Amino acid sequence: MPALGNQPSQTTEGVPVPEPRVLPEATLMRLTQYLRALNTLANQGLERTSSGVLADAAGVNPAILRKDLSLLGSYGTRGVGYVVQDLANHINRTLGLNQDWRVAILGAGNLGRALSGYAGFRSRGFHVKAILDSSPALIGAAVGELTVRDSAQLAEVVQEFEINIAVLAVPGEAAQGLVDELALLGVRSILSFAPQVIRVPEGVELRRVDLSTELQILTYHAVRSDGQPGQAQGA
Repeated sequence: MPALGNQPSQTTEGVPVPEPRVLPEATLMRLTQYLRALNTLANQGLERTSSGVLADAAGVNPAILRKDLSLLGSYGTRGVGYVVQDLANHINRTLGLNQDWRVAILGAGNLGRALSGYAGFRSRGFHVKAILDSSPALIGAAVGELTVRDSAQLAEVVQEFEINIAVLAVPGEAAQGLVDELALLGVRSILSFAPQVIRVPEGVELRRVDLSTELQILTYHAVRSDGQPGQAQGA
């Protein structure tokens, strides 16, 4: 359960140091929107912004934005607002984007190749170091600046590049075994596009992106917006 407040756990020269706050999942999702909006404002040459302008740029309610930022200890200044770069740096630190994230993509099919070339990774501090596959037809092929490595070399690749994030772009039946191997190799952050429920050991964070599920939800909303809710056949 997300923490409701900071609790002091240690002291520095007699001053309590609060535990890092565990942010709600919804807040984390919105922080990425705020960061994108702040980067856009910075590119426009703006040094300061108000909660109203930032909320509009991020597509959220200003009251929600102020509440989210207050969880970070960032309240802005009345009549002045937020310093764009300072707030962007604060969110970057909160999300861990000021660290070096080295990514391995497992699966060199269409999706894996597309992900390896996504420019947004590098601009946000994610560096794709390797792409792997088990297919003899793909091993050794060039994918951008990378060469597809054999999945059997996963341990070697993780050690060589000090991989700390793995992206799974593999068939569902291959996902669980790879997650188990990654966990044993010490990779604790995994993003999976595999259409499969995956069990992860304690200490491993797995995010799952199921494109077919998202499309099914989209069609549900599309049908409702047309005023034609689905009906059971033969009713």
